[in-house]
Amino acid sequence: MNTVPSKASPSDLNNPIENFSQCHVGIVAHLAELARLPALLQPAADARKIAAQTLKFFRDAVFEHHQEEERELFPAVLASAAAGAERQSVQLIVERLVREHREVESAWKQLEPRLKSIAKGQDGDLDAVAVAALVARYQAHATYEEENFLPLSQQILGRNGNHLAALGTSLHLRHAAPKLMERFGGYI
Repeated sequence: MNTVPSKASPSDLNNPIENFSQCHVGIVAHLAELARLPALLQPAADARKIAAQTLKFFRDAVFEHHQEEERELFPAVLASAAAGAERQSVQLIVERLVREHREVESAWKQLEPRLKSIAKGQDGDLDAVAVAALVARYQAHATYEEENFLPLSQQILGRNGNHLAALGTSLHLRHAAPKLMERFGGYI
C-alpha cells in the first residue's frame, strides 16, 4: 500500500487513477490511526495521574503510617503488655510487623523509579508481577494486623485508660505540630 505519493513508475503511467486511489487508501488508514488517538490519551493521562498520586501517597501516608506504628503504637503496647507470655507474644508480633514494613518498603523502592517516569509521561513499562506482589504483600500485612495485633492492642491498652489516652495524645501532637508550625512559623 502506497501511503506517500512517489515519482511515477511505468505502471502508474498506464493507470494514473489507480495511483491516486492507492494514495487515498494510505491516507485513510493513517487518519483511522489518528481517530484512535483521543481515546488513547485519557488512559495515558490516567496512568500519569495514578503514578503521581501513588508516589505522594507512599511518601505521605504509607511511610508515615509505618513510622507512627513503630514509634508510638508498638512501644506503647509492649510497655503495657503483662510480663511473661503476653509481652513475648506482643514482641513476636511487633517483630513480624516491622519486618513486613521493611519488605513493603523494599518492594516499593523497586517500583518507585518506574512510577516517577510514568508520572512524568515518559514511555516505559511497569512490572505487573512486582505491582501485584506489592499489593498482595500489603493486603496480607494489613489483614494480619487488623485481625491479630490491633484487637490485642485494644485489649492491652484498654486495661488502663491512661495508656490509651497517652497514645491518643501523642498521635494528636504528632499530627498537630506540623500544622501549627505551618500556621505560626517562628512564633512558636
